[in-house]
Amino acid sequence: MDFPKTGSVIQVQSYKHNGFIHRVWEETVVLKGTSKVVIGGNDRILVKEADGRQWRTREPAICYFDANHWFNTIGMIRSDGIYYYCNLGSPFTWDEEALKYIDYDLDIKVFPDMTYKLLDEDEYEVHRKQMKYPDQLDHILERNVEELISWIHQRKGPFAPQFVEMWYERFLQYRL
Repeated sequence: MDFPKTGSVIQVQSYKHNGFIHRVWEETVVLKGTSKVVIGGNDRILVKEADGRQWRTREPAICYFDANHWFNTIGMIRSDGIYYYCNLGSPFTWDEEALKYIDYDLDIKVFPDMTYKLLDEDEYEVHRKQMKYPDQLDHILERNVEELISWIHQRKGPFAPQFVEMWYERFLQYRL
């Protein structure tokens, strides 16, 4: 299987557990693409929601997808620092059409001072019942919330100092 090539522009698609599309990010530039990790950059891109609504992101962002973890991160570069939005979801897959993952509702927002907040626990409970999430999934997601929080505390992976800035500099080279 080929993985997205550095410099290529891909689409990112998130689905729900029931197989329905949830959200589509139209254009992300691949900065690193391997079987284990995809790092991408984007800026003010079009996002399409399943209900037909569309909106544009407000700032440059560096996205981190990992094939071995049930989360992905978006580092958003704002004037007052880097904010992270972390989605709890399945490891990514790549199928030539798009980078895809299943979104499991829970999110963690991380602020520039590295404090964080777990979001959407109520949405998770509603969807867990509606879509009949298996008990095993609860355990997987619980472990991955803990691991993600550990990464935040340790400033590991996409939370490492200068990670977002370094990849953003690479992203700017593709925008010239």
